[in-house]
Amino acid sequence: MGLKNSHPKLLPGDIVEYPRNKYFSHFTVYYGEKDGVPYVAHLTCRDSDSKLPLFGRALRSEVKLDPLELLGKKYKVNNMLDDCFSARDFHSLVKPAIDDMLGREVTFDILFHNSEHQATLFRYGVKKSEQIERVYKHIMPAWKKLFEQKKL
Repeated sequence: MGLKNSHPKLLPGDIVEYPRNKYFSHFTVYYGEKDGVPYVAHLTCRDSDSKLPLFGRALRSEVKLDPLELLGKKYKVNNMLDDCFSARDFHSLVKPAIDDMLGREVTFDILFHNSEHQATLFRYGVKKSEQIERVYKHIMPAWKKLFEQKKL
């Protein structure tokens, strides 16, 4: 998988995407360096060994700061909503929001509050997940048909 913009110069507040498979990625926000090590903020399950939360939900999740490459060597900047929304100022809005959320228990929900939702909320002040919207485009026609046939 070729990653365009792979390993570019990161700016605090950039959304960093880590592709996980053909359909989904994990999203973080570049926080900056601490003691010369680049860090990202991201929504993650507290139980790090649980790969797939039960029914797409994990009640014990939190926003964490982790070293950039701890989450993977393949990543890219993906400020996907810059054409639609203005990025919020990192130092006056994004960093304080991240600092406030660190360690706080949050419910992870694959459809309504995943890592992409959290990253866009930090950067733009808007919760949005384009990868889930792509999934909906395939699921909704099938659901609509089932509703019309009164099978759902």
